[in-house]
Amino acid sequence: MTRPDGLSSRFGDGRCLWPATRKSLRLMVTQKKVYVDGHAGTTGLRIREWLGGRSELELITLPEAQRKDESARRDAIARADLAVLCLPDDAAREAAAWARAADTRVIDASTAHRVAKDWVYGLPELDAESRARIRAAACVSNPGCHASSFILLVRPLIDAGVLDRRTPLAGHSLSGYSGGGRAKIEKWESESDGLIGLPYEAPYAVQQLHKHIPEMVAYARIEREPFFEPAVGPFYMGMRVQVPLHADWLGGASAARVFEVFAERYRDEPFVALVPTSETVEETTLDPRVCNQTNRIELRVIAHPSGHVLLVAVSDNLGKGASGVAIQNLNLMLGFDETAGLPR
Repeated sequence: MTRPDGLSSRFGDGRCLWPATRKSLRLMVTQKKVYVDGHAGTTGLRIREWLGGRSELELITLPEAQRKDESARRDAIARADLAVLCLPDDAAREAAAWARAADTRVIDASTAHRVAKDWVYGLPELDAESRARIRAAACVSNPGCHASSFILLVRPLIDAGVLDRRTPLAGHSLSGYSGGGRAKIEKWESESDGLIGLPYEAPYAVQQLHKHIPEMVAYARIEREPFFEPAVGPFYMGMRVQVPLHADWLGGASAARVFEVFAERYRDEPFVALVPTSETVEETTLDPRVCNQTNRIELRVIAHPSGHVLLVAVSDNLGKGASGVAIQNLNLMLGFDETAGLPR
């Protein structure tokens, strides 16, 4: 599609892509301005911390008195070359509309746009074309923390034909309590709620349709909703997602074959670490905190004598699960090295 000024404004596939306007042309030659809307939340704080000190970026910061002021936020979004939204869903939809009206590129960390057809799903490791889509996009939806791990474990096996798309999958996820945001943090750290020092994990939303399910189905390319069982642990951050695969579902494929598929898919990925199948699994092996303060995700393929396979992903729910992948997307969209500013 061609604009009246002769510049390309949109690809014809329905995705929200970056129009080549004066703002986008300015991006090529000047310091990039970034505004984090909702920077006082857990995700926003980590994004600003990891972006701090980067000379190629100018972080737009509102005075505390204006942090929630609609006019000030709208002006900050309009001045930015890229806005990162760390907001509840309804507020994110409103702010995203401001960004599009101002020709500001946007990354939304909420659930609001993760399966929206005119937004690009911001998981760079999703497939071979994912980074190209993110680089070209005006509107990128940041993936959910549980969903990222589940998708990275399942999608390669669907694409390789090791798993059938109709397989009735299940998953268990254990996350630090920071994954629930400020309200969950306050509850777990409150002396009156009796959760401090809890010696076991607690169920989380097991009687609800979890908000990450739609993106799991869409981007893992499965046809049946997985039985997903999330839980919260008595630690601040860290995440472990487990997907058990019954031998009957694998069509004769071994754990070694599953590992080969992962090795091929993630061979050149800077933030995906494959743990060798020769590892001995002991009591402390699957510590959900081992990737904390990094943007790394560790994937394991654990064989069982009966032919079953256990897939395990460990990451920082505030790193690769939220803020880290947002910075990956920001780097791609603004033309930086994807790994810039991200600890491994």
